[in-house]
Formats: sequence, structure tokens, C-alpha cells
Amino acid sequence: MERTHQVLRTPRAAGLVGILFALLLGGAIVLMRLALPDGESDVENGWLTDPSRRRAVQTALDLVPFAGIFFLWFMGAVRARIGEAEDQFLATVFLGSGLLFVATLFGAAAAAGSLLVTAEGSGAGPKAELRSFGQHFAYSLLTTYSMRMAAVFTFSASSIGHRLGVFPRWLSLLGYLVALTLLFVTDNVAWSELVFPLWALIVSVFILVASFRRRPAPAVPS
Repeated sequence: MERTHQVLRTPRAAGLVGILFALLLGGAIVLMRLALPDGESDVENGWLTDPSRRRAVQTALDLVPFAGIFFLWFMGAVRARIGEAEDQFLATVFLGSGLLFVATLFGAAAAAGSLLVTAEGSGAGPKAELRSFGQHFAYSLLTTYSMRMAAVFTFSASSIGHRLGVFPRWLSLLGYLVALTLLFVTDNVAWSELVFPLWALIVSVFILVASFRRRPAPAVPS
């Protein structure tokens, strides 16, 4: 009986941290977009010399590690909801893309953090070029590579959920739409990255609600 209660509690707790992941990642993206509306270089908009915008970027970077940690719990929530009947091929893509998403997200945050450190001094020439390179590197990691991995993760999770019938049809279709948006739109449309934390929020709420609807299995007499 204790094991049954533990299985029932795990999706609920993981669903809650999935909601936290969505809120943290969404907040980080909003702060970054407010500080860097279109990903322009510091030479173009001078955001590194604006204290308020630098604070916004630093706050976003402080949120990213916790968002990545909660994302791992979110992956566990989805797998717990899917169960043991998952397709091995899709499960491998699911896990690989999720881990790569976290890795590229952390890489983008590390690059942006290094950029803030180099901005403490002043100068021109190579240093300005280095700052421009650092910003574009971090921006590309976030909007291109990280979001592409998020697209693969969303697609694989939606496919698994659809095949096993653990996700309703509308949720699977929403996941496919989000995956296509992350694959083809994020490079050209600002704020479109928010569709991923929004999808994660919806899935986490669904998992949380579904876990409360479950009923413990009757005890088998020994």
C-alpha cells in the first residue's frame, strides 16, 4: 500500500515542478526579450551600458539553472504519466532531446553571463567585437539550438502520448503545433519562444489534474 501511495504522489509532485519550470523559463524569456527586443548587438542598442537592462538579464540568468532542474522533474512527470508501455525509439528521442535542451539552455546562460562580466570594463576595438560575438553566440544557442531541441522534445512527447492514449487528442495536436512553431518560427518572430513554457504549463496542469482523478488500486491479499 505504501508503494501505491508513492506512485500516486510522484506525478502530482512532478506536475507541480513542471508548472514551476514553465513559470521560471517563461519569466526568463520575458526578461531577456525586454532587455534585448530583437537580439541586436550591444553596438546597436547599448544594452550593456544600461543598468536596468543589465539587471533584467542577470535576473533571467539566475532563473535559468532552477528552470533546468525543474525541467528534469517535468520529464519525469511526463514519463510517469506515459507509463512502461512507451515506444523505445520515441523514448530515446524524448530523453535525448530533453537533455540536449537543458545543456544548450545552460550553455546560452553561461555565455550571456560571461558577456556581462566582460562588460564591467570599458574599451573599444577587439573588446567590442568580443562582446558582439558573445551576445550573438548566446542568442543563437537560445533561439536556434535550444528551441530546436525543445521542438523535438515536444513532438516526441506528444507522439508518445497520442500513441498510448494518455494524452487527449487536443493536447497531442497542440504539441505538434508548438513543435512546428519552435522549428520554423522562433528565428524570425520575437516572443514565439514562449509557446514552449506555455505548452509545458498546460501539460503539467493536465498531469496534475489527472493524478488527482486516479483511484488507488485495490489491495491484493497476500
